[in-house]
Amino acid sequence: MLLSMWTYPWDVLDLDLDTVAAELRDRARVNGISLATSYHAGRFLQPRSPRRKAYFPEDGTIYFQPTASRWEGVTIRPKVADLVTDSGDVLRDLVRKRDRTGLTVQCWTVCLHNTRLGMLYPHACTRNAFGDPNYYSLCPSNPDARAYAITLVADLTASYKPDIVELETIGFMGFAHEYHHEKDGVGLTAEDDFLLSLCFCDSCIARAAAAGVDGAAARRTVRSWIVETCDRPVPAARWPDFAKRGPDLFAATPEVEAYVRWRFEPVTSLAAEIRAAADPASQIHVLDIDDGWLSGCDLAAQAAVTDGITLCVYARPPEAVAAGVAKARAAMPVGKSLRAGLRVFWPEVASAGDVAARATAAIQAGATGINFYNYGLIPAARLDWVGAASDAVRA
Repeated sequence: MLLSMWTYPWDVLDLDLDTVAAELRDRARVNGISLATSYHAGRFLQPRSPRRKAYFPEDGTIYFQPTASRWEGVTIRPKVADLVTDSGDVLRDLVRKRDRTGLTVQCWTVCLHNTRLGMLYPHACTRNAFGDPNYYSLCPSNPDARAYAITLVADLTASYKPDIVELETIGFMGFAHEYHHEKDGVGLTAEDDFLLSLCFCDSCIARAAAAGVDGAAARRTVRSWIVETCDRPVPAARWPDFAKRGPDLFAATPEVEAYVRWRFEPVTSLAAEIRAAADPASQIHVLDIDDGWLSGCDLAAQAAVTDGITLCVYARPPEAVAAGVAKARAAMPVGKSLRAGLRVFWPEVASAGDVAARATAAIQAGATGINFYNYGLIPAARLDWVGAASDAVRA
């Protein structure tokens, strides 16, 4: 059973690799590390770092050394984080020392969420029904964005041979994503956010047309709904049970329903192409949620074309964790890996027992492993909570 913790490279550099490996192995009692190898901006409270208590990582950079020849002819190219250039290649050290540390090495790889690249290559961004770009979200239909994600993983796996690559954000992102100083005076509902996140860029319209789907008609309808949203004096739900129903709720507007269902194709095919291009020695897993249809992610289809799914069930009580994992397991092909992603944040969990109950519920519902979030963001004492959960699921 693979038990792992998501970890940032700066955590390893601040605390040193031997300390991190010992804490993960002996205190959290996990047997894997999931290291961020492509990541976005943010502000991170660092409770255990001896060097700092807040860290702002570079936006949209990678934490490994790419092979230049692999990127010839690729329009969108990554930037290596200054942290790697200045302080060393943490991933290389982990891979080389994995026999000594006893930790399976996973590469936590953010694919299409990249504001730095979106600003540099706006033609590759998702665009709403009015044509406005979402600079933080490259589009899975765009050929240059697809080539970037495929080459990124192919390069990473060929050069480093990690045990697993975890793909984050290979689909269409939502409109709300904690962008710097987001302003919303309307009061957007979940359905409004979804409508504003529907991409109608040129690549999507052309790819949908090739599949016999009229994206232009869908765009006209969605534009009218967004106008209605912006004209309302107060928020109002068009579909009260929006999140639960999935694409079926658009049955009364077949042009929109067809377009929403078509969105699974570019995301699933991108996952398949990433798997095909990656080194066969590395497994490819997709990070997902069980309402992934909102981002064009069909969990069952993605499991079929990759090696497994990590289902993020972060803030849920044990019974909801079990329900989500059981639903995912039932939808997935037999033999595919299914791990549950659990967060060790207060007040979502208040004790070692809380973490253990969630982890146990996930395993009993059919998960084959657990990923805990996040090594560097929690106090050292909560590593003991993870250790108790690790012991519980092994028992």
